[in-house]
Amino acid sequence: DKLTMIVSIFAAVAGLVSFTASAFAPSSISGRLIHHAPITSLRMSDENPLEGMSDERKSNLFQSLLRDLQIEGVPLLGCDANQVSTLNAAIWTTMAELGDNHDAQRACLVLEEIPTSALLAMAEDFTVLKTQERLMSYLPELRRFSISVLGKGVGPALLIETDERTDEEKTATTPLKAVESTFDEGKTVAALKSFIGRVVVGLEACPYTKSVDISAVGLEQRGVTPGPVGYRYSPTTDACMAMSMFWNCICEMMSEPDANLSSIMLSLPGIGMGDSPEAHNRFAAVVELVGRYLCLFRGDGSFGLVHFHPSYDRSIIHPLQKPSYGHLPPVSWLRPILKLGGQDEKSEQLSEEDLLLSNYQRRSPHTAINILRMTQGMH
Repeated sequence: DKLTMIVSIFAAVAGLVSFTASAFAPSSISGRLIHHAPITSLRMSDENPLEGMSDERKSNLFQSLLRDLQIEGVPLLGCDANQVSTLNAAIWTTMAELGDNHDAQRACLVLEEIPTSALLAMAEDFTVLKTQERLMSYLPELRRFSISVLGKGVGPALLIETDERTDEEKTATTPLKAVESTFDEGKTVAALKSFIGRVVVGLEACPYTKSVDISAVGLEQRGVTPGPVGYRYSPTTDACMAMSMFWNCICEMMSEPDANLSSIMLSLPGIGMGDSPEAHNRFAAVVELVGRYLCLFRGDGSFGLVHFHPSYDRSIIHPLQKPSYGHLPPVSWLRPILKLGGQDEKSEQLSEEDLLLSNYQRRSPHTAINILRMTQGMH
């Protein structure tokens, strides 16, 4: 029928378009080197307070600042992160743990293997994020946080701080925490597998997924090894914990060869619960946050994302008329894409309502993120 035709055609083409932009990015997430995309500096002046300071003086100042924090009772958390993945996992896990507490708190992550430029990029981008009301309206838990580089970059340490929760914030948080205990991991994963079996496999939405348990089938001649799909789960309703789960999945994929772990389906049923516009906006904000920090450090050169939600609607995903990482192409692109693929007649037969049916290939039982190796995405 028409729905089957739309899902099968558009899913294959959408997968191609979703990864085209990132396929040409250098793969810098692996190994010890860390690169980040250039961002606009937030410094109030071009003056560098550390310019002209000797390495010895910087080291002494850094140690002095650390001692001051210790005296104030701030935990100093040594972290052996030396990659983008472990850096982000450490940051977001620490933020999730601090966010569990209503009180104002501080923690200092000491990251001796991470270039200061990468820490400055993280701190500056987080400051920018907090000025973007379009996102922050649906990421309210992040308003409490601030991230800064200790001593303006005198040493490799991030200071993460939270404000005390207001009574209003406490009232909003309590029922969300209660909801988390209602989710069942077994039922959640089973529902997602049923969706994948019915739409992704049954309707051939992805030509390289032949079962719910194995992916990258049919790419062997192109050097891609088929392997198991890993199903991961978190009941969290918190954006920081969702980010922590995502980055820990990235760490897991980097530590395993393709043959042991081809891709991951991460279930996040507590993110964007329901089918209301507010739920969809929450889902869209959290997955944009995921993609934002993957791309900030050019991890999109190594991993591709595919986002799912019960009421997935590409027509209200930002930006409306441009590619959005992990999402379907804009609806207005679908006819040209079909024509580009030699489907001129079919592109003219489909009505606007028909085109909107392409959203159903992403309408899973709950929020989920498919994490793919770019070796799969580029094919």
